[in-house]
Amino acid sequence: MTARVPVGLSTASVYPQPAGAAFEIASELGYDGVELMVWADPVSQDIRAVDRLSNRSGLPVLAVHAPCLLISQRVWSPDPVERLRKAVRAAADLNAPTVVLHPPFRWQRRYADGFAALVEELEDESGIAIAVENMFPVKRPLGRGRSVQMTAFKPSIDPTDVGHRNYTLDLSHSAAAHMDALELAKRMGDGLRHVHLADGSGAPKDEHMVPGRGTQPCAELCEMLARGGFDGQVVLEVNTRRAATPAARREMLAEALLFARLHLDWPADGTSTTPRSARS
Repeated sequence: MTARVPVGLSTASVYPQPAGAAFEIASELGYDGVELMVWADPVSQDIRAVDRLSNRSGLPVLAVHAPCLLISQRVWSPDPVERLRKAVRAAADLNAPTVVLHPPFRWQRRYADGFAALVEELEDESGIAIAVENMFPVKRPLGRGRSVQMTAFKPSIDPTDVGHRNYTLDLSHSAAAHMDALELAKRMGDGLRHVHLADGSGAPKDEHMVPGRGTQPCAELCEMLARGGFDGQVVLEVNTRRAATPAARREMLAEALLFARLHLDWPADGTSTTPRSARS
């Protein structure tokens, strides 16, 4: 058997509850750790407070998701370079091996022009993997029932178009983009460091469904990772905002964890020679 892949819970999965609720639920359900989404939640921005939550729960921070959503453009700093530097410092302070990062927005021209070099420089300085995430296009209405698909990211929604050392594969994003998640994982190859395990229906929006409830090859990807000796992190980033009660939210997150563990425990065939690879 391969070594057990750590399965974490994103603090985004308990929204609108704060980060502390994610540590509590993750500990209660038996997750291996937590991914910190840094955004409007004040606790998520306070690394000392997060460290206390980690120590109290006994759960490590597996990754820090840098504040790069539209709603977090002024968290820590209005300068995206400084936000990324702070995310890397936060990961170092929390002993998290990975920073999750979106590609630059198209209007962030200076940041976009130096993005690849900046990511490489910070990885060299810190020893932390900065795993650039695949994204998805959005539809812009033109009126009279017409729309056009456009990307808000430069140079594209696919980080392998640039070529980075480390990647995050998000299956909700691949669903919205109508991208083949397994082929994308193969293109990422040994650079696949982090997975946001969630599902999607193929609708042009970011759904983050419980894995197994949509159309994405969530089970196949997990089994591919297990066969390849993947030594990164798998994190459940699931939308539970429609959960009617706290108990219903816990049930969704327990189902998501059970799905991940079931398929990541797929036995290796003993012939793999490419650790960390997502190749079949």
